[in-house]
Amino acid sequence: MTQDTVTILLVDDDRIDIAAMRRSFAALRISNPIVEAANGIEALEHLRGENGRDPVPHPRLVLLDLNMPRMGGLEFLQELRADPELASTVVFVLTTSDDDVDRFRAYEKHVAGYVLKHQPGQSFLDSVAMVEHYARVVEFPV
Repeated sequence: MTQDTVTILLVDDDRIDIAAMRRSFAALRISNPIVEAANGIEALEHLRGENGRDPVPHPRLVLLDLNMPRMGGLEFLQELRADPELASTVVFVLTTSDDDVDRFRAYEKHVAGYVLKHQPGQSFLDSVAMVEHYARVVEFPV
């Protein structure tokens, strides 16, 4: 992934899933910077540069879990899309939720894709490969 260098904001509270994502990035030799947030509140702080956090630079891409404490993924999307400075941020949902309502609500908030975490191994490799290809071929908002 280059187009400048796309920074990945990984928003997930599951340490096992985060480790699997990082292993997938390494296995595919993707060296983009990755910033981690354990919930939507931390993610917004990273994006806004609040509470002593450096802002995640442009271009950036968010990989978002839905089920998290404090502020879940759908609440995060609501806040993100309501903020004029962040509204155009590209977001992919990576979740275990196969609920049609969750999928519908995520797409209502203009996510770029909704990907199910089936099995941590191959599923994460496939997801990371798809995200890497996406970041290589699209033009990101500034």
